[in-house]
Amino acid sequence: MTRCVTENSIVVGVDGSDASKAALRWAAEQARALHAVVVAVHAWEPVGAGHAPYAPVAARPTPAEQQLKAAELLASTVRTVFGPRIGDRVRAVVVEGQPARVLLEQARGALLLALGHQVDTAHGRPALGPTGRACLRGAGVPVVAVPAEAGHPALRAVGAA
Repeated sequence: MTRCVTENSIVVGVDGSDASKAALRWAAEQARALHAVVVAVHAWEPVGAGHAPYAPVAARPTPAEQQLKAAELLASTVRTVFGPRIGDRVRAVVVEGQPARVLLEQARGALLLALGHQVDTAHGRPALGPTGRACLRGAGVPVVAVPAEAGHPALRAVGAA
């Protein structure tokens, strides 16, 4: 796995959700204040193994098609958040692999890792999924959970190195 992160960077996990868009916005504000770079990371896993062995080969996307779809999702999300001109303060990285593992590797040496999260409406608390929980357990940098509906979020620093 290639690392594309500099020490003065904020890594953001991006999956195209409103929560990851909020995390990108928040990270951009922090990066501006810290003179840092935002590294938007999207991890993808091959889906071919999930198809039935008797499914026609044409129904199975190739790894190249899957990678292209992942790159398009990341580019679209970054464009939605930052507009068509992102400049040199935002880098987009697409990596094949298990999301938590990819994010932990990409965040090594960064200032922090930002993840979007949905709010558990029944309790008003962060509802971190398995990727977020794995990042909390394994991160060597602070992890910040940014709520989906945040304009200026009431952030919860949910883990630190």
